Amino acid sequence: MDSFSEVFNLVKERCKTMMSDTAYTCWIKPIQPIELNEDTVYLYVPNSFQKSLLERQYDAKLKDCFKEVLGFDVNIVIQTEGDTPQKPKQPAAPAASTPAAEPAKPEQKAAESASVKKEGNEENLRGDFNDGNYDYTFETFIVGPSNDFTYAACKAVAQNTDNSYNPLFIHGPSGLGKTHLLCAIRHEILKNHPNTKIIYTNCETFTNEMISSIGNKTKMDQFHNKYRTADVLLIDDIQFLAGKESTQEEFFHTFNELHQAGKQIVLTSDRPPKDIATLSARLQSRFESGLITDVSLPNFETRLAIIKRKAELLNITIPNDVAEYIANKLRNNIRQLEGVVKKIKAYKLLTGSNPSIGVAQNAIKEILNDNQPVPVTVERIVEEVSKTYSVSPDDIRSYKKTANISIARQIAIYVIREITQMSQEAIGAEFNGRNHATIAYTIKKMEEILEKDPKTKAVVNDIIKNIRNNG
Repeated sequence: MDSFSEVFNLVKERCKTMMSDTAYTCWIKPIQPIELNEDTVYLYVPNSFQKSLLERQYDAKLKDCFKEVLGFDVNIVIQTEGDTPQKPKQPAAPAASTPAAEPAKPEQKAAESASVKKEGNEENLRGDFNDGNYDYTFETFIVGPSNDFTYAACKAVAQNTDNSYNPLFIHGPSGLGKTHLLCAIRHEILKNHPNTKIIYTNCETFTNEMISSIGNKTKMDQFHNKYRTADVLLIDDIQFLAGKESTQEEFFHTFNELHQAGKQIVLTSDRPPKDIATLSARLQSRFESGLITDVSLPNFETRLAIIKRKAELLNITIPNDVAEYIANKLRNNIRQLEGVVKKIKAYKLLTGSNPSIGVAQNAIKEILNDNQPVPVTVERIVEEVSKTYSVSPDDIRSYKKTANISIARQIAIYVIREITQMSQEAIGAEFNGRNHATIAYTIKKMEEILEKDPKTKAVVNDIIKNIRNNG
């Protein structure tokens, strides 16, 4: 197998995590790689029907997958037998039964639909966004001190061993495995109970579906039936309910109906319920009525294990010194660790070079510009704001109400929340023990100011930029 064929296998692996099994089998699996010529990828498909569908529906997704594997944008040229100037090295004649060879006939579609229902709810397995991540299971999740309790809670929910974890609310920064755990719950349940109706989506999709149903009774009934008849409801990024009063109202009733019927609800967020700005008190109360658990930054040993596991899955050996270098440079995001391993694999396939620290440095450069950001402290943020407004850090933390001190204090609190994702209680403790309600009010007030005052917004953006660029 040549190097581009191996690269394309990585691309297909990534595609498989972004769509249903049916879509992958019909449209992506039959593609054959021809060659990579500079920044143009040449692919071969059996017929013009499949070529047309891929160009129309899957071009952007394929480009995204190639970029993730190769690290740069590509153009894609799809060719068929009739117009291929370069034939695949080993063209495979499409089998008569290959679904992509021709449009399915109505009776075939009916049979496929029946087959799907018999084998287990494909709609549920696929989920409602990103078409599911099929490599996100409990077996592929690396457990460490930063996530072991949350992992155990998710397994208990998936195995239905503790109904008291309802709802299960998982919070933590982006890229630390919350989506992986949601997918793992779904996979585990469907593996053992394939007829379970699982709705797996994100807050944005829920909102958009609700909005598109307003004013149309039939669509609204369909919307209600979809969500309120679920056996398990899994929703990612529930923090985006903030500021959406109508969506909160709709979700409140959906939540109540499911919860009262004893159906399992699992939610993820980048912050705990009490820190979701403008979340209604009754929703906060319901989110807090079950189990709240968090995922935090993985320690060095866990990061190293993640790198080793990903390398094993990609069938590549990464020397210990290289893996340790990556683990030391990328501390804040599991997806970044996995992405670097994929880039190292692609680099080896394309150049034949074995993984080295130099190769790892190049792979990391796109993510970090080869410099690990210095963790931003509250002191650093307060210092930057104090310089901007010519007031002392002590004044910013004080209870003084002079206009320039008050605005500096409000901006400092807002920027701390934006950059560090600290809880409102923790931020309050940094400001002479102010309570979380005061901090929440300040953040909300600053959000309103920034919406209406472009000058203040520009100042705040400059402060954030200076802090992130200079640490």
